[in-house]
Amino acid sequence: MNWGIFEGLLSGVNKYSTAFGRIWLSLVFIFRVLVYLVTAERVWSDDHKDFDCDTRQPGCSNVCFDEFFPVSHVRLWALQLILVTCPSLLVVMHVAYREAREKKHQEAAGKNGGRLYLDPGKKRGGLWWTYVCSLVFKAGVDAAFLYVFHSFYPKYTLPRVVRCHVAPCPNTVDCFISKPTEKNIFTLFMVITAVVCIVLNLVELAYLVNKRYRECLLVRKARATGLGHRRDWATASSKQDDLRLGDLIFLGSDAPPPLSPDHPRDHVNKTIL
Repeated sequence: MNWGIFEGLLSGVNKYSTAFGRIWLSLVFIFRVLVYLVTAERVWSDDHKDFDCDTRQPGCSNVCFDEFFPVSHVRLWALQLILVTCPSLLVVMHVAYREAREKKHQEAAGKNGGRLYLDPGKKRGGLWWTYVCSLVFKAGVDAAFLYVFHSFYPKYTLPRVVRCHVAPCPNTVDCFISKPTEKNIFTLFMVITAVVCIVLNLVELAYLVNKRYRECLLVRKARATGLGHRRDWATASSKQDDLRLGDLIFLGSDAPPPLSPDHPRDHVNKTIL
């Protein structure tokens, strides 16, 4: 696998990530991918060759190794890193799709035709949901692989000696793992970094949801305030029209005389509308 090309594709994620997303990406490449490339593959490269059992029965060491190591650590980590980083590529592809769509719209409608997206990389609409789903997927993948590792290797550690009694072994034999302390150190290191990545994904998810919720509240508040201003303006305008239409202005006397109930307009000298 060409990890350089893979890293180059993921470098564009920084432009569309939050601060938590950038920290997560740096943690993945510095403390997980580089550790995997530089040390993990070399530490586990001789695990089968140096897996010694105290018997010379043909096939016994092979079946014992397969029973204790059903899946290699390095292969599980490689699959985990691929699945964890793929959702980030989906975000980049979604942004590229929006940019291509905006470009086609500008070519078809011209400069005065408006824009489909004010900022194709801004997390709004479908892109927001894609980003949120990617966070959930990444946290779920890391949690699932931690469970798989724990089920295969309890407490994420390897013993120095394992006892095997699988056929064709003639009886219970002792098998010795090569460099168990070094392997335990790197296993715990990868487990801790995976837990930190899960926490970062959950924190970023909470940040995005909280930010979106506050924006929705502000929009609703602004709409309610605008509607209240419109109602106040309409009420004031209606009252002013009523005053203009119904008020009587009396001329020729200091105070208007009382209106007679039978002939109210006889006592009105002059009115102006």
